Amino acid sequence: MNLVIFSGPPSSGKTSIILKTIEALKERNISVGVVKFDCLYTDDDILYEKAGIPVKKGLSGALCPDHFFASNIEEVVQWGIDMGLDLLITESAGLCNRCSPYIKDIKGICVIDNLSGINTPKKIGPMLKSADIVVITKGDIVSQAEREVFSSKVNSVNPRAITMHINGLTGQGAYELSTLLYDEDNDISSVQGMKLRFPMPAAMCSYCLGETRIGEAYQMGNVRKIDLGDDYE
Repeated sequence: MNLVIFSGPPSSGKTSIILKTIEALKERNISVGVVKFDCLYTDDDILYEKAGIPVKKGLSGALCPDHFFASNIEEVVQWGIDMGLDLLITESAGLCNRCSPYIKDIKGICVIDNLSGINTPKKIGPMLKSADIVVITKGDIVSQAEREVFSSKVNSVNPRAITMHINGLTGQGAYELSTLLYDEDNDISSVQGMKLRFPMPAAMCSYCLGETRIGEAYQMGNVRKIDLGDDYE
C-alpha cells in the first residue's frame, strides 16, 4: 500500500483537493482510503463517506495533533492494509504553522491558499518547507499577478518542491496531482522504525500537564521567555 500525507493550515482546501484527486484515482481503478486527523471537531469524514471512500477520523483533543498523528500512524497504516487499499491518504490539522507531520521516504503534500496573505509562506515552518509537493488553492479569487507573486514566495521557502495550482471547486489540476501520488514501487507494509523529517513542536511544561495559574512560580519544564531588552531584566 502507498501512503501519502496531506497537511496545511485550516480551511486551505485540503479536503476538497483530496476528494477531487480521489475521483481521478478511481478512474484508474486505484482503491483509496482516508484518515482525517483533527483537534476538537470535524465532519469531513461525512464528506468522504458520501463519496464512498473508506474513512476514519481521529481527534487529538487537548494534545498537539502532530504528536497524536505520530503516536497513531502505524495503527492507521495497518488499518489501510487490512482494508486492502492501494493508497492511504492521511489529512492532518496543521493548526500552528510549526507542524511537521511528514515521514522520510513517504510523500508529503502541503496545501496552502492564495487568500492567506502574501507573507504567509514565510510564517509556515516544516509543514511547508519539507513538503514534496505544494498545492496552492483559491487561485480563482485572486488576479494572475497575485497568483504568481504568491507562488514565488512559496518557491523561495521550498525551492525543491513541485508547486501546483488546483481549484478545489472545479477540480482543475487534480488529475495532474493524482498522477504524482500513486507509485507501485513505493508500497509499504509498515512505518515502524521510520523517522520524521523534522522534530515535532516541543513543549513539556506545567501548562502541558494541566496548570492554569499564571506566573513564574507556577512555570516549570520547557519554558521560553520573551526578550524585552536589558531594561526589563
